[in-house]
Amino acid sequence: MTHMHCMHSSFNGRVGAFRQQQPRPQNLRSVTPVTECKESRIGKAPVPIPAGVTVTIKGSHLIVKGPKGQLERTFPDLCDIIQEDNSLKVVKRAFSDPSKNRKAYAQHGLIRSLANGMVVGTSEGFAKDLQLIGVGYRGAVAGNKLTMNLGFSHPVEMEIPQDVEVKVTRNTFLNISSYNKESLGDFAAAVRAWRPPEPYKGKGIRYTDEVVRRKEGKRGK
Repeated sequence: MTHMHCMHSSFNGRVGAFRQQQPRPQNLRSVTPVTECKESRIGKAPVPIPAGVTVTIKGSHLIVKGPKGQLERTFPDLCDIIQEDNSLKVVKRAFSDPSKNRKAYAQHGLIRSLANGMVVGTSEGFAKDLQLIGVGYRGAVAGNKLTMNLGFSHPVEMEIPQDVEVKVTRNTFLNISSYNKESLGDFAAAVRAWRPPEPYKGKGIRYTDEVVRRKEGKRGK
């Protein structure tokens, strides 16, 4: 035991002497690595302007007018929107503040997608198709109101927004169209929320291209 204790003490002494000989760095600070933000592949793609569409740029405010309607939007001061010939380009600004550079990089593609949606919406428009599935389910449009029978004790009435158009075919198919992509998506989601498709019998309101995962019901013994 004495021999082992002496060997352990001598080893600790050599390690301590080695540590004392090593110079200690002065004013050691943690260095944050600087990452260079590249351009977004979506953001740097130009937005084509078709015939019949006029674009007006006022600083960060964009106005797009076409055959379907007119849309306006104010974007954050992180990118510049430039019109060149028959296209729009979104150019990311360079800031001395790294946090602003990261925000500009994060929203570069988003701003381009929103501008493209404005151009496509005012020129071609957007549409979503829904189907009412269930016994007695049907819909009808009268004026600016959509009335649906969905198995409740009373019919469901919804006011159609001004920039949204609804057509009912064969009583159970709804065609919702608009030049405003946001209004279209919000209204279609609100219609579907009244009767989301259930997984056992598939009853409810669903998009025509929606895939509903079905479940097998419980079997009786």
